[in-house]
Amino acid sequence: MSTATLAGECPECETDLTVPPMVQGETLSCPECMLTLRVEEIQDGRLSLQMVEVQLRDWGQ
Repeated sequence: MSTATLAGECPECETDLTVPPMVQGETLSCPECMLTLRVEEIQDGRLSLQMVEVQLRDWGQ
C-alpha cells in the first residue's frame, strides 16, 4: 500500500513541496519561506498554489 502525496511548487521561493492529499481551497505554509499558500487546482497529482495575502492584526498599539 502506498501513501498518496501531491507535489507542487511555492510561487514565491520555488521550493518543491510534497504534501499529503489535500482539496482545492485548503491552505498550507511553505516550509522554506513560511508563506501561506492556497490550493487553487489539483491536476494529475500536481498542485497549483497561490499566495494568500495575510493581514496581520492591528492591536492598536
